Amino acid sequence: MITDVKINEAEKRRFYESGAWGTDTIADVWQDRSTRFADRVYVQDDLGCSLTYREVDEGASRIAAWLTGKGVRNGDVVSFQVPKWAEFCMIYVACVKIGAVMHPVATAMNAADLEYIFNQVGTTAYICPTFSHKTDYELEFQKFRDRIPSLRALLLLDKVKPAHDENAATLSKVLESVAPFTGPCPAHSDDVACILSTSGTTGKPKAALFTHNNLLYSEQVFSSDLELGPDDTVWMPSPLNHATGFFHGLISPMITGGRCVLQLRFKADEAVELINRENVSWSCGATPFVHDLLKCLEETGRAIPTLKYFLCGGAPVPGSLIEMANRHGFLLCELYGSTESCPHLRVPREKCIEWNGRFSGVPYPGIEVKAVDERRQEVAPGVQGEEASRGPHMFVGYLNDPERTDEALDDDGWFYSGDLCTIDEQGRVKINGRKKEIIIRGGENISAREVDDDVMGWDQIVDHATIGMPDERLGERICLFAVPADPNGEELCLHDLLEYMDGKGIAKRLWPERLEVINKIPRTATGKVQRFVLAKEIKHRMGIED
Repeated sequence: MITDVKINEAEKRRFYESGAWGTDTIADVWQDRSTRFADRVYVQDDLGCSLTYREVDEGASRIAAWLTGKGVRNGDVVSFQVPKWAEFCMIYVACVKIGAVMHPVATAMNAADLEYIFNQVGTTAYICPTFSHKTDYELEFQKFRDRIPSLRALLLLDKVKPAHDENAATLSKVLESVAPFTGPCPAHSDDVACILSTSGTTGKPKAALFTHNNLLYSEQVFSSDLELGPDDTVWMPSPLNHATGFFHGLISPMITGGRCVLQLRFKADEAVELINRENVSWSCGATPFVHDLLKCLEETGRAIPTLKYFLCGGAPVPGSLIEMANRHGFLLCELYGSTESCPHLRVPREKCIEWNGRFSGVPYPGIEVKAVDERRQEVAPGVQGEEASRGPHMFVGYLNDPERTDEALDDDGWFYSGDLCTIDEQGRVKINGRKKEIIIRGGENISAREVDDDVMGWDQIVDHATIGMPDERLGERICLFAVPADPNGEELCLHDLLEYMDGKGIAKRLWPERLEVINKIPRTATGKVQRFVLAKEIKHRMGIED
């Protein structure tokens, strides 16, 4: 049982008194919805698997029974490394039925990654495919199975290929032969329900903890804000080990009795076909997804008339994309949050066109936001400071890491994001970039994101990211990494870029001073630029030892 949670007791009382928190667990909500919407499709994937609420419930009950038979108990951690397959839902529901802590992990993690993170969280059971997308997960498991002392059980999803070991526990065997779990959920609504690993933009991931109350509040206000109901279908291109894919893509439609359509590997043309075939009404994901989707619509002349909203997070949404989405009949609304506080700002639908990317959003109901200085004192409206938030949705600490918990989450329940923002007198928040994304050039603070925004539109490149490069005299100078639009064409020239920026009227202090060509900008699965990777790369190219 995970007990090292950090919850402000006064805030806890307030959440219960206001009705933001209650006694229901995710298992309780699932039981209600799976009964009310039993014969409706809950989830389907693009490998042909479609599962109703009843089918998910029946499969989850058998997996839950198998887990308890292997000694998994309330509060134990079940790690699952599952692609965007419909069976993911059976697994998460199985966990909540027995009070196990859900721990979805990225499909790209290798043996070394898994060994680290499983020992970090104390994994008791591991669920993974036999094979998926060129990876033999069963063989990878053999590389580290003996180095996870807490591990008691392995379950293989034999969806694509049978298991090498004919005696191994597989999903098909469990669904055929194990009697369903019928006991009540032993968990409490204040117990930890889920562990999500942070994006990993700066190194080893942190294990963020969420209670049942955290998740239910987050997704109830998210769904209510969009006025989602049983007839709504979400298209989900984002990975399911992230809050976007898991919480918004699966838990949110479950709360409303809706349906989720998963796309295993994103391709814009296939996404258009899927959206139209399945009458998708909304979606949520990182900027690259909607960028490529809109590009496809522009180039092909196709339409997606059923799509009403695309909620976009992970990076600021350019006004040009908002306008383009509007021309194609749907609203592109920015979301802002982090793994720990996901999400807590949104651009209201009715303000999407009016604001046109000028603001990152306003808080969801019940959530507070402020900007603070270096001493964590609130600053005046319009003054830049670090963004902080608190509310019933907030994570309750990092597992076994009290120092980093206390650094990020104060005793009053405020989470300090590390992002810079301004908040105007109307409460509208504009995120200006990470504190670590600030380039300090000769004592002047320059936002890397601001330079990124100014470079956007240069037709000689298809992707880019700005960092600070070391400089003996000024401390840092502005360096732009760029992916050429035509890799076989003429070499990119800094002079051409500066002419472009001059023509846009961009202040010279924001002009890049070095241009570096790269094949691909390194990003996390949610689309965030891994600037620490680029920082190492520029040092390497400059011959500077790290």
